[in-house]
Amino acid sequence: MNLKLYNTLQRQKEVFTPLAPPQVSLYTCGPTVYGRAHLGNLRTYVFEDILRRVLEFNGFEVNHVMNVTDVGHLTSDADEGEDKLEVGAQREHKSPLEIAHQYEQTFLKDIARLNILPPLLISRATETINDQIELIKLLEQKGFIYQDEQAIYFDTYKFPDYGQLTGQNLADKKTGARAEVVVDQKKKHPADFVLWFFLKGRYQNHILHWPSPWGEGFPGWHLKCSAISLKHLGPTIDIHTGGIDHIPVHHTNEIAQSEAATGQPFVRFWLHGEFLLLDSGRMGKSEGNALTLPVLTEKHFDPLAFRFWVLQTHYRSKLNFSWSAVEAAQSGLERLRQTIRDLGEADPKIGCAEFEEHFHQAINDDLDTPKALAVMWEMLGSDLPASAKLRSLLTFDRVLGLKLDELKPVQVPGEVMKLVKDRESARQTKDWVKADELRKQIEKAGFEVEDKKDGPKVQIKL
Repeated sequence: MNLKLYNTLQRQKEVFTPLAPPQVSLYTCGPTVYGRAHLGNLRTYVFEDILRRVLEFNGFEVNHVMNVTDVGHLTSDADEGEDKLEVGAQREHKSPLEIAHQYEQTFLKDIARLNILPPLLISRATETINDQIELIKLLEQKGFIYQDEQAIYFDTYKFPDYGQLTGQNLADKKTGARAEVVVDQKKKHPADFVLWFFLKGRYQNHILHWPSPWGEGFPGWHLKCSAISLKHLGPTIDIHTGGIDHIPVHHTNEIAQSEAATGQPFVRFWLHGEFLLLDSGRMGKSEGNALTLPVLTEKHFDPLAFRFWVLQTHYRSKLNFSWSAVEAAQSGLERLRQTIRDLGEADPKIGCAEFEEHFHQAINDDLDTPKALAVMWEMLGSDLPASAKLRSLLTFDRVLGLKLDELKPVQVPGEVMKLVKDRESARQTKDWVKADELRKQIEKAGFEVEDKKDGPKVQIKL
């Protein structure tokens, strides 16, 4: 069954086949660790986790590398402003590396709570400075750089395919450039970007800096992703992912510097996740409206309810956050969990083959999780054997990642079962007042009872 993925580079779905099957090289843009990842960031990491799970579901072996940016990410993508790590350090009266370590650990805990598989390799920007310097040397040998007293720049006009990811040529990009790019008089062309900042001007007191053949300084934001990817995955990788906001600048610049250095295609498939919106506007730290995972848990939402909610919208569609939507997702997840408890034990051999095929078709159609969830609910509503449905459901969860395999049948305490029996006796004698009082006691104990033709059914109270 062919896996089709929407390739941003080609602007269409394409059948995915890796360069060296069954191996798949996957690079995901990781966090800039100057603050806690917000829910918009986490939506992107959930999408990337689904991608990895789908690849593995299809029998591929995924070599997943992710960077952590702990230096060089300025407050503007256009090589302007302060270093975000130093801003975070000043805010919390710590060193940049202390801030970086603190929020890297926080990030790893957050993705664990969302059941996001950890990358096989995490590479920090500060640990690859020598690799980044070697990449600049290679670009210098090939004539792609120029420098002044402030920085070393990549000359975009020397790279004819610049802008291929956005579909813009360089002239169009110049016309549409943002104001802070146009007024940067240090650059030959507005789209040129910094590879290395010197300790001059506004950056003369930059805390993190290293020696280089051109002078003491620190790397630009875009450089580290190319250096890390080249080091660990080679000159051409199968898949590179990130948020849709990375397309016009960060990923465009990655392509330029990587392909200029190696002379080979950098990435075969580019995948990008859409924004999570708040009140129909983008959620982000710079927008001042960033909601984090603890904000959800403080309101008693299960982190997996957020994951379940995210899966109900395709990764390439905008998603508008609301408390009511997450609450509905939590109720839906609890209903799913209760259904699983009621199914009993999974059949070790036989599942629901037709529904498994439909599920596979859905996820292989550019990770269509909404359709996959619809298949799941349709199967649960069918009259197929409970044990077969449970076996298939656990198969689906290899992709969905909702930890359904950790659910066990409900163990109802003896004192609760006594209340249930007493209530049933009251019902038989039509003592409705006593039956209602016993029902309240059962609910207070965390359970609820449903009256069926074959007797009362007890389940955890949702």
